[in-house]
Amino acid sequence: MQLLNILLDIAKTDSAEGYFPIGLQLLFAAGFVATMMVATHLLGPKRKTADKLENFASGIPTHGDARTPMAIKYFLVAILFVLFDVEVIFFYPYAVNFRELGWTGFWEVLLFVGFFLVGFIYIIKKGALKWED
Repeated sequence: MQLLNILLDIAKTDSAEGYFPIGLQLLFAAGFVATMMVATHLLGPKRKTADKLENFASGIPTHGDARTPMAIKYFLVAILFVLFDVEVIFFYPYAVNFRELGWTGFWEVLLFVGFFLVGFIYIIKKGALKWED
């Protein structure tokens, strides 16, 4: 109990000593991870069989080469999806704080949407989403 009071008194100060509990916790966490990794390496089984060394493919026998060519359209659509999906993430802070942001925030969000709308119109005009090849 006395140790807890000492740690709480140290944490209340505005000096570097206030970070002692955090440093101690990080030290214990790193020590625990290192101990578990060493223990599992030393105590774990070490039998290597052909079945264990084979690539896992969900129980389906592998066939063909992994280097078969794929259409670039798949990658393009994936990148565009990520781009416009990340855009939606930036709407969350606005939705939470829209009253505090007022009209200034509203116009900034409209500008943000406008930039992405211009990008969306550009990829439509370039034919990035057309699949007829």
